[in-house]
Amino acid sequence: MAGKKKEASLQASVTNQEQWEEMLSTKGLTVVDVYQQWCGPCRAVVSLLRKIKNELGDDLLHFATAEADSIDALEKYRGKCEPTFLFYGGGELVGVLRGANAPLLQRMIVEELGKEKLVLEQGGERKAVKDDGLVDDEKKEEETPQQSENEESIIVPASKSYTVAIIKPDAVAHGKANEIIMKIQDAGFEILAHEERTLTEIEARDFYQHKAAEACFEDLVQFMSSGPSHILVLSQAEGSANVVPSWREFIGPADIEEARREKPESLRAQYGTQTLFNAVHGSEDIDQASRELAFFFPNFRTASVTEQDGEEEHVERTLALIRPDIAREKRDEILAQIHKSGFTVALQREVMLTGEQVRQFYFQHVEEDYFPALLRSMTSGPVLALALARSGAVHHWKNILGPSDVNKAREESPECLRAQFAVENEPINQLHGSASHEEAEQEINFFFPKQQTLAVIKPDAMEEHREKILEEIRGSGFSVTQLKETVLSREMAEEFYKEHREKPFFGQLVEFMCRGPCMMLILTKENAVEEWRAMMGPTDPDQAKATCPNSLRARFASNILHNSVHGSSSEQHAEEKISFIFGDICSDAEPTGDGETDTTTLAKEQDCSADDNAGMSSSEEMSNNHHQQLEGDTLNLNSCSPQTGGSEDPEHSN
Repeated sequence: MAGKKKEASLQASVTNQEQWEEMLSTKGLTVVDVYQQWCGPCRAVVSLLRKIKNELGDDLLHFATAEADSIDALEKYRGKCEPTFLFYGGGELVGVLRGANAPLLQRMIVEELGKEKLVLEQGGERKAVKDDGLVDDEKKEEETPQQSENEESIIVPASKSYTVAIIKPDAVAHGKANEIIMKIQDAGFEILAHEERTLTEIEARDFYQHKAAEACFEDLVQFMSSGPSHILVLSQAEGSANVVPSWREFIGPADIEEARREKPESLRAQYGTQTLFNAVHGSEDIDQASRELAFFFPNFRTASVTEQDGEEEHVERTLALIRPDIAREKRDEILAQIHKSGFTVALQREVMLTGEQVRQFYFQHVEEDYFPALLRSMTSGPVLALALARSGAVHHWKNILGPSDVNKAREESPECLRAQFAVENEPINQLHGSASHEEAEQEINFFFPKQQTLAVIKPDAMEEHREKILEEIRGSGFSVTQLKETVLSREMAEEFYKEHREKPFFGQLVEFMCRGPCMMLILTKENAVEEWRAMMGPTDPDQAKATCPNSLRARFASNILHNSVHGSSSEQHAEEKISFIFGDICSDAEPTGDGETDTTTLAKEQDCSADDNAGMSSSEEMSNNHHQQLEGDTLNLNSCSPQTGGSEDPEHSN
């Protein structure tokens, strides 16, 4: 019992809002262990805290535990199991540490106590910090913009310079990321964008392509893909003419021994362990910073002079084709060049073309002498089709492709892509580019025809998440062609999910789908079926949280039955379900705006798909089906696309 009393006196127990506010008024530094009711406070650090308290013997140092479940101010921490320690001085948050990292916790306590004593003794100003866990979502986006595929472009004034910073896997694995970020901000750097991601080997290889000739290249690739990194875009609040040298000065030399000897206060000296594991990365110059920005944040751009005057810079698309002779062996190298040139790959598909499709695409060249060679080349294997996006995409892609005649490209522009990737004894160039903006859109439609898919916002998500889901649907580039809010009758729900009639969960599923209104939508976009399924995430929310944390089901679903949204599993299933829900409608129908409310029963007999297994069957089966769609080696273009493409001589063009 004596031990328990000691423990209680060491850490004040805060279990309600009133106690929390009282704790914040305590003079000195208070270190709060935030915990969830179901798991309790972090017991592993209690002996360390007692040791620190005994060694320092300072009446201005206080420890507390706080139950997030019952304190309004800690609402954003609910549901998180990672140990979190908040440092408060004078009622203000002055430090945050996640994880039970004993050496770092001890060091932060000593440092923050020293700072707080200076404030109390000399009347200095506290440096308050903000923790993402306590900031509202809207404020969080404003303060530390997070780039994701569902967000709009991040635009900053052209007067600001910027650079890419990476907190590498070694520093992240040792729990140093938050500490480094705090030091970055303390040093006057402004974080314009921040994303945590684990690089694939291909991404790491592409990113460090300029180091490919170095002996450590393979080790570097393996290291950078070994765990999560934090990718940041930095500027300086005071608007430095060039932030790149300032950042490189702050991180110190790449060699750790040199950093410790010459720049002991630098980040690499403090956090690096050897040259490869040197904690942080910085762009070497402005050009490299620009390429790295395009690699990690393709929607990050500066506002041009015209934009600042109110006119927005136009981003256009162009079609690129990597022909079969080089599509397999050289694709990664070419894609790296594309990223370095500032393009975003908006759409990508590997396609096996038939002779008829080649004639259709190059209809203007069928009578030319070179056409048989072109036909043979284009049907000899899979073609990699890409829709590339950036400002001036058509013109820029044509410029880096170089002359259309292979011999001319080698002689006049040996650095151009067509010269670099020419095939020996092959007269046809290996890379295609659209000749104009109009032709680009026609060619993109040929390889990426618009699809329709059926989306359903289920009853569990209608009240709380409907508007957010609709906003994200439109923000992801889908057109809502038809929209209908309806209450399903039992007969309609049974027909909709009739494939599952013999399964044990069928009755529960039907009852759930009839319990309130749901929203039916027809979504239109290139590759709509796959993109909507990717946006939804796996059927099982637990699997979604583990593998696709930004997906709708990861964020809004509560279990396999109540999984928020539904989507068709294939284009054929989409057609069937759209016909079942909306009847016979024109596929080119205009968007309906807000749609209409319809609570009638549809008696039409149609075969429905087992797309997401009704939210109740094996999530593994759904996931496998989905991955088969996304990872298939080749696709055939079976639709009859309009005649497009190749207005220039394809032997010397495109």
